[in-house]
Amino acid sequence: MTKIISIANQKGGVGKTTTSINLAYSLAILEYRVLLVDGDPQANSTSGLGYDPKIIKIGLYETLVQDIDPNSVIIKTDNEYLELMPSNIDLVGAEIEMIDLPNREKLMLRVLGKIKDKYDFIIIDCSPSLGLITTNALAASDSVLIPVQCEYFALEGLGKLLNTIKIIQRSINPNLEIEGLLLTMYDSRLRLSNQVVEEVKTHFQQLVFDTIIQRNTKLSEAPSFGVPVLEHDATAKGSINYLNLAREILQKNGLTRITNEERVVS
Repeated sequence: MTKIISIANQKGGVGKTTTSINLAYSLAILEYRVLLVDGDPQANSTSGLGYDPKIIKIGLYETLVQDIDPNSVIIKTDNEYLELMPSNIDLVGAEIEMIDLPNREKLMLRVLGKIKDKYDFIIIDCSPSLGLITTNALAASDSVLIPVQCEYFALEGLGKLLNTIKIIQRSINPNLEIEGLLLTMYDSRLRLSNQVVEEVKTHFQQLVFDTIIQRNTKLSEAPSFGVPVLEHDATAKGSINYLNLAREILQKNGLTRITNEERVVS
């Protein structure tokens, strides 16, 4: 059974794309069949896996607006278990063109419905907005993972996102769940980071992942090489963090069990 997870937060710079790429790759390393959908017109997930968005001729935009067969736009990656549905700047115009289409909130659900049986997981990298593309992603998803950076305005806008999720649950996708809140950009040396972790865990309790993504130079460098951090440096803290996140998601979904000996403490 396929699990579709949107990575969403309308606040920019919280680690959505970093999480999308590295979670997808980590699940692929663990030999689960994964499709990464680039739902952001900036196309950073596309470039982060080594493809130049400028040379992408067809992608998510064409599947949504022109009803192109999604199988024809999916491309391979260096990992045999990971495939990519790319994006480019054309996706900017999709929201305008989708307004007059019937069932406009469910176009991505229709697209992914044609291919989801090929994968164990579909990860959707959402844009930093709560527009029609993100609504489509949430409507098509089983759950939403929310990255929250360990910085001053961590909870800013989170209430609005949670409210949007409730609206989608009531009106479009009653089965949508919150996969969890993922704390990112954590620096144990900073008192502020530790305060944010404590505050988020106090407010949201069991919704917060045990795994925390630490600030890491290798994690920041990897996109410039067009590779996930695991391929850039498998021993980096970021690599260990995202592998732990993948294992935690697998455990949460009853797909594996993590023993204390298996968990890598970082």
